[in-house]
Amino acid sequence: MNPSAELPPAPNRAPDVEDDFATGPNPGLWVPHYLPHWTTPDRSAARYRETASGLELLVEADQPDWRPEDAPLRVSNLQTGTYSGPAGSRRGTHRHRTDGLVVRTATPSRLLWAPSAGRIELTVSATRDPGCMLAAWLVGTEQDDATAAGEICVFEIDAAAISATTTARTGIKAHHDPELATDMSEVRLPFDATTPHTWTAVWGQGETVIGCQGRVLRHIRQSPDYPLFLMVDLFETGPPGGHYPKAAVVHRVRGWTGR
Repeated sequence: MNPSAELPPAPNRAPDVEDDFATGPNPGLWVPHYLPHWTTPDRSAARYRETASGLELLVEADQPDWRPEDAPLRVSNLQTGTYSGPAGSRRGTHRHRTDGLVVRTATPSRLLWAPSAGRIELTVSATRDPGCMLAAWLVGTEQDDATAAGEICVFEIDAAAISATTTARTGIKAHHDPELATDMSEVRLPFDATTPHTWTAVWGQGETVIGCQGRVLRHIRQSPDYPLFLMVDLFETGPPGGHYPKAAVVHRVRGWTGR
């Protein structure tokens, strides 16, 4: 498959999961916290509001840093499940650092949607709010194997990279999976990403295809082969400042399990 080719069509069946956020995040699909096991509920809880066009993820002026050790970092995130070991252990989804990271809030295992292969489509509007990033990842749950930790980075869009065109990051991150090789690239989108647009990831059988607006951007000849949670998040990665709330919109998510 050549970059810039048309994406393969969606399966000829109804999605296994779908949410247009008309009544807020579906509690049968989403956990409105960011990796809650590594921190405390007051710090991990997402802030959002319902709008006519979807769910507006917010970072607000009084929102605390996700973890004091990672400050400045404030985030509102939706994820399709949780997993951690007991408090004080080092077991949990997405071990983002190795120096002293332990579970602060034991979180029950919930695999609301965690396919090992599939297709996801996300329609979003990014933000130009300074210091912010909108991102979507599929991350290894690590529930059964600590090396099942790879990530499909569907997209990361920094506010500073948006103008009449947009630069985004996309690809694979190995993290703690020795069978994967990190393969990330910057891609140029010929539009302002604060307007609604749709990202697609299709993975399984040793390959990952990532595209936007119906066109292939990356075709990577590797893929995680274990359960993955979907995470969609708005970050403020710099010191607090400027206008609040910072905001980006998730309009719609559709997903199919299996290829």
